[in-house]
Amino acid sequence: MTKIKSTTVLAVIHEGKVAIGADGQATMGNYVAKSNVKKIRKLQEGKIVTGFAGSTADAFTLLERFDEKLNSYGGNMKRAAIELAKDWRMDRYLRKLEAMLITADKNELLVISGTGDVLEPDAQIAAIGSGSMYAQSAALALKKHAKGLSAKQIVEESLNIAADICIYTNHNLIIEEIE
Repeated sequence: MTKIKSTTVLAVIHEGKVAIGADGQATMGNYVAKSNVKKIRKLQEGKIVTGFAGSTADAFTLLERFDEKLNSYGGNMKRAAIELAKDWRMDRYLRKLEAMLITADKNELLVISGTGDVLEPDAQIAAIGSGSMYAQSAALALKKHAKGLSAKQIVEESLNIAADICIYTNHNLIIEEIE
């Protein structure tokens, strides 16, 4: 799978709720270009939430294509993701795009990459970006051991832990939920 740096996006399904969040930092080379980028988008009238890591222009192109696929396949997230991954891998233009997506609906999480991957992560936790392993590790521990936390609280705390460790991740968080 492609390694995307310069952000952290995390999604968690916990106790029937879905939360997805991302930090707001955009870097260009070795400096912070912007600290409050919104990397989370709601699609299909809020039934599907997606987060992106990588080149912003590339991610917006992929989000548009993903939304088109959702409309073509009646909002079926998994089918739309598979069709997007096929196009992404086969199309000369799309193949050059450097981004990754996490998509979530009320039942499942998917990670979509330009290498044709559509992954359903274990433990109903998905993470992408440079701080992804920090956020994912924290989310796994919190989901397992911190009783009484909501999906949103797990995402928030995990992203804050990643921001404390990863220089490409900041504490300006955007978190969205699906009930």
